[in-house]
Parts: sequence; structure tokens; C-alpha cells
Amino acid sequence: MRRHAAAAVTRTTLYSRAQNTDNKTLATNESTGDHMNTKGWNVSTALCVLAMAAIPTAPARAQMAEVKEKPPMYSYVATWSIPRARWPEMEKAAAADQKVLDKAMASGTLIGYGDDTNLIHSPEGPTHANWWSATSMAGALNVLDEIYKAGNGATPVLGSATKHADAMLVSRFYNAHAGSWKGAYSHGSSYKLKPDAPDDAVEMLSKSAMVPLLEKLLADGAIVQYEIDVEAIHSEAPGTFWVWYVSPTAEGIDKVNAALRESLRKNPLTGPAFGSMVDYTAHRDYLSRTNATFK
Repeated sequence: MRRHAAAAVTRTTLYSRAQNTDNKTLATNESTGDHMNTKGWNVSTALCVLAMAAIPTAPARAQMAEVKEKPPMYSYVATWSIPRARWPEMEKAAAADQKVLDKAMASGTLIGYGDDTNLIHSPEGPTHANWWSATSMAGALNVLDEIYKAGNGATPVLGSATKHADAMLVSRFYNAHAGSWKGAYSHGSSYKLKPDAPDDAVEMLSKSAMVPLLEKLLADGAIVQYEIDVEAIHSEAPGTFWVWYVSPTAEGIDKVNAALRESLRKNPLTGPAFGSMVDYTAHRDYLSRTNATFK
């Protein structure tokens, strides 16, 4: 799942790519997905590889100048491992939060919210997640208070969870189309930087290739939202970042993969270039069905 994996940071090592709080860092979740080695690249890896290739070039420097960090977006994420027999109840739990979340959106406190249902399960991984995003940490926490005041933080189905974790993430590279989507698809990839990677590695990767490509996909309608996250509250050691996008259809995922392959074809790179900064063994992918609203 999209942020779903992010909250698991507090109990495993989800996506952890940080440098410092302002520098974006997360923890990598080793409980879901298959890891990649230096020989086993996929299109998710290609995105970051392309960024590595672009950094030294003149066009890349011009591109980096065009991409600017946005004001921080804080996302509160709660993940849950719910017994299969009670999965249908999670839809009711999400609906119960709707009034609080819609009110926060209308007031400008939130700029997005949603819930995820994991599609790629693992024995230890979460099955569901709910999340909301604000332009301040206070905004995200105030909505949490309202959720509890409404009595939605301790429902029977949430009480049945065998595991639960929360996370507070921050992003400075994100964008979305305004609107609501039901049954969309969220794809996430986590990458862990090596200890000797530059402090601004994630910023460089984001500005040089990831954001330009994601913006193109957003304009084409293949995706409706993206973000590059790190932990704002560090529950694990720094060193990881996540790249998330939401596609309105399953076909959109294929379009993203095709765009990544084409970019890699036009910008061929060898493994050592990307491998000099990223620890492949910590890479994970996440896929979920998502209901989301963005402003």
C-alpha cells in the first residue's frame, strides 16, 4: 500500500532513506515485497537510476533549476493488520472518518486523505492503512484529535488488529489533481541510501529526474498524485526515501512502467552508478487499492 508501508516504519524497517528531518529520511520495510540486488533491476529502480545518470549533465542541471521544493506536506499514517474475516468492517471504519476529514478539507486544514487496502500481502505486513496530509504538522495532529473525539480511534475492528503502527511523514516534492477517486491504485517504492551517500542525495534525485518524469505522467493522466516522502518523526535510523504515486486505473501502472523503460532506454546507465549511492538489498515495492481525495 501507499503510505500503508510507511507507518510500518515504527515496527520494522519500512522506508528509511533519511539524511535529517529537513533532508528527507524514512525507514525500509523488510516485511513486504522482494528485494532487488545489483543484477535484478526493475522499472522502479530505473526511476532512481535515471536520476543518477542525469545529475552530472548540463541538461540535468537546468532541469534541477526548474524543479523547486514545495512547502512541507506532513502526512499522518496509521497501518493495521486486520484478520481477514473483518476486512469488510474496515470500509465502515473509513466511512466513519469521512465527516471529520471532509470538514478538515473544507477548512483548509487538510490537502488530502484516503485509505488503502493492501494487494500484495506478507505474513508480517499490514493489511490496511488510513492517512491524511496537511501543510503543517499541527494540522495533521489536530485532525487526529478530532478523529479520537468522534470516537473513531477505538472501534471494534481496529481493536481486532494483530499489529498496528503510526508514522508522521514529510514531503517537499509532491503534486496532485484535485478530486476524489475510488478503487484507484497506489504504488510505492522504498530505497535506502548508503551511509556515504551525499546529504542532499534525495533532493538531487528528485529534482534531476523523478519529479520531471512524475509531472509528465501527472499531466498525461496516467497518475493523479505523487509524492516523495521521508520520516518527519524518526522512529528508525535515517537512510530511506519513498516514491509514491496514485493511478486511477490498473492500466495507469503499465503506462508508468512503460515511461520508465523508455526513459532508461534514452539514458542508459550501468549498475555501479546507482549502486554507489543505494543499498539494493533494502529496496521494497508496495501496491494497494486506494480511495483518496486531494485538493
